[in-house]
Amino acid sequence: MVARIVFLDPLSPQRMEALNGLLPPGFSIFTTTARDEATQAAAIAEADYAISGDVPVTGAMMRGAKQLRGVHKWGVGIDNFDLGTARELGIRIMRTTGSNAVPVAETALAMMMATARGILPGHKGLERGEWLKGAVGQHCFMLSGKTVGIVGLGYIGKSLARLLRGFSCRVLYSKPNRLDPAEEAELGVEHVPLETLLAESDVISLHCALTPQTRGLFAAPQFRAMKKTAVLVNVARGGVVVESDLVEALRAGEIQAACVDVFETEPVPADHPLLHMENVIVTPHIGAAARDNFAATVTRMYRNIASVEHGEPVAPLDLVV
Repeated sequence: MVARIVFLDPLSPQRMEALNGLLPPGFSIFTTTARDEATQAAAIAEADYAISGDVPVTGAMMRGAKQLRGVHKWGVGIDNFDLGTARELGIRIMRTTGSNAVPVAETALAMMMATARGILPGHKGLERGEWLKGAVGQHCFMLSGKTVGIVGLGYIGKSLARLLRGFSCRVLYSKPNRLDPAEEAELGVEHVPLETLLAESDVISLHCALTPQTRGLFAAPQFRAMKKTAVLVNVARGGVVVESDLVEALRAGEIQAACVDVFETEPVPADHPLLHMENVIVTPHIGAAARDNFAATVTRMYRNIASVEHGEPVAPLDLVV
């Protein structure tokens, strides 16, 4: 009997063809047509397994899917999955831990560089026929030699720290559980309290998971504690930042700029203030996207699902529930 896998994020025929080409024997795949919960619930009810990137998998959806045996995150963050209901129903929750570390770290670095070197305002000015060499140049700075603070030093944060070594940056990090001193030395990072990181960093990059403890971690008091020349980079989760406070901090000149790949609500509304500010770079949650990482990630997801289907253990690193 063929087990059915649903991709809850609506996908193009071209993407489905690529996914089908990597599919192991004994499985079939289909995708949804819309993101509303009714459509999602109807789709998952027909599936043995579900794969989701951005679409929340609620308890109600799981309860309505009588044959569902596993849900796999396309990526790492499982803050939009109801883990309690999954445990109650015996549904496996899986992810590809560390699979997106390099592309997300590269995205954070690219955002830092684009801000430091005035790439976006210079580009936009030329599009309008304006030569803004002086106006843009006065705000440019070198990333080399600066102090970069990383909030959350997991796979992605560590990848960023390694990239920053090439810029001779002083790298601070803040997380509840400090790394082993030998690993700190290998990465070239320094553990400090969040208050110190806020006060001393020229750039702060967020890489923590969204949990009850980190929701709203960056709000008005944190922005006021940062340097007025500081840049905030968020490639973690939108909920880690109080977006209205970030907008006000940028307008008031409490920080210089922000780079945002993730939002509290996604897709982000077209009238969101962050989308229309000169000192903000925004992207549509593409930090993990990399066409040359596609096959490896998908193959790993399929392998985890096949393990559940065949009664074999899932790699401990990838098994959440």
